[in-house]
Amino acid sequence: MATPGTNKLQARIASCRAWALTHWQYMSTGVWRDTRRNWKVDTVKTINLSVRSFLSTDLQTQACAMTYRTLLAIVPALALVFAIARGFGFQNLMNTQLHNLFPSQEHALNAAMGFVDSYLAQTSEGIFVGVGIVFLFWTLISLLGNVEDSLNKIWRVPQGRSIWRKVTDYLAIFLILPVLMICAGGISILMSTTLKTLLPFDFIGPAITFILDMAGYLFTWLFFTGVYMLIPNARVKFFNAFLAGVLVGTSFQILQWLFLTGQMYVTKYNAIYGSFSFLPLFLIWLQLVWLITLIGGVLCYASQNIGQFNFNDDVNSISARYRREVTLAVMAIIAKRFARRLPPATVSRISEEFGLPVNLLTTLVRQLHEVGLINFIEAPGELLEHPLQPAMDVSEITVGEVLKRIEDHGHSDFIPGFDTEFESIRKISEKVTQAMITRADETTLVSLDFTIPE
Repeated sequence: MATPGTNKLQARIASCRAWALTHWQYMSTGVWRDTRRNWKVDTVKTINLSVRSFLSTDLQTQACAMTYRTLLAIVPALALVFAIARGFGFQNLMNTQLHNLFPSQEHALNAAMGFVDSYLAQTSEGIFVGVGIVFLFWTLISLLGNVEDSLNKIWRVPQGRSIWRKVTDYLAIFLILPVLMICAGGISILMSTTLKTLLPFDFIGPAITFILDMAGYLFTWLFFTGVYMLIPNARVKFFNAFLAGVLVGTSFQILQWLFLTGQMYVTKYNAIYGSFSFLPLFLIWLQLVWLITLIGGVLCYASQNIGQFNFNDDVNSISARYRREVTLAVMAIIAKRFARRLPPATVSRISEEFGLPVNLLTTLVRQLHEVGLINFIEAPGELLEHPLQPAMDVSEITVGEVLKRIEDHGHSDFIPGFDTEFESIRKISEKVTQAMITRADETTLVSLDFTIPE
C-alpha cells in the first residue's frame, strides 16, 4: 500500500515529466507556430534551426575535407605571405614570431620554412615561373572555393559564383589579406611603442597587454564577420554575420590559446616522435577551427532566417483548400493596397502585418507572378523585399479569375489515353470547377471586407 509520501513523490515526478514533455514539444516543433518576436522566442528558434542545419549538413565530414585541403594549400599560402613580407622587409620578423609562438617545434618550423624557400625558388626560376604561380593561385582558389561551397550548402544556395567571379574575387582576397596581416603586425608594434611613450611606467605593462589582447579579439571578430558576409553567394546582413563572428572569433581565440598552451606539454614527446609530435595536435586544432567556422555559418544562417521557417511542418502538408484560401488572401491584399493608392506590399510586410509564414508566401507570390496576376517592381535585394503590384486592372480581378488561373497553372493532359479511360471523372471534375469559378466571378477582390493597415 502506497504511503502519502510516496504518492506525493510520484505526483511530483509525473508533474516534472509533463512539464519537460510540454517544453520539449514547444522547443522542437511548437515554437514554429509562435509568431511573437522577442529575444526568448528568437533564441529558441535559432537554436532549433541551428541543430537541424547541423544535423542535415554533416559539418564533421566537411571539416575533415577542409582540413585535408588546407594541408595541401598551407605551403603555397605561406609562400605567398612570405613573398609579400619580403617585399616589405618583414620576413625576419614573421619568422621570429612563428618561432616565439611554437617554441617547442623548432625542427618542424625549420622544415616548413625550407619547403617555403624551395617553393619560392622553384616558382621564380626558369620554366617554373608561370607554372608555379598558376599552381599557387589555383591551390588557394580551390581551397576558398570549397569554403564557399560549404557555406552555400548551409545557406541552401543552389548555385555558387561563376568561374570568372571566383578568379577575380578570390585573387583579390588572397592578394589583399597578406598585406593586411603584415600591416596589422606593424600597427601592433607601432601601438606598443607609442603607448610606452605616452603612458606612465606603472601602467605600461597591463594596459598595453589588455589593449593588444582586445585588438586581437576585435580583428578576429571582424575577420569572421567578413567571412560570413562575403564568401557565401547569398545576401547576409551585417548584424547576423557580426553576431556569429563574435561567437566564433572568441571560440577561435580560446582554441588558439589551448593549442599554444599545449605546445608546452609536448616537448617531452619530441625525443620519441621528433618533429612529428607537432602534426597530430596541429591536425586536431585545424579540424576544430574548420568545425567552429562552419558552426558559425549555421548560426548566421539560423539567426537571419528564423522567420522563414514559421509553420514549416504545417506548410509542407497544407491542404488544397487552405492553400487556395491563403492565395486569395495574398492577391486581395495586393489588389486592395493598389486600389487605395497605398505603397506596394512586399512579402516581408505581408508576413509581418498578417502573420503569414514567409516560406508559404514566397511560393504563392511566385505562382501568382507566373500566372500573370502580379508583377515584381524590381529592386535591389531578395524577393522578400520586392514591391508587388497587380498585373491587370484590379476592378477586373475577380475571385473566379484568380481560381481559374491557379487551377490551370502547371502541366496537364500529359498522360496518354487518360481522358478516354476516365472520361466520366474528367467531365464531373470540369463541371465542379466551372461551377465554383462561375459563382466566384460575381465577387471582385477589392470588394472583400477585411482591414488593410496603412
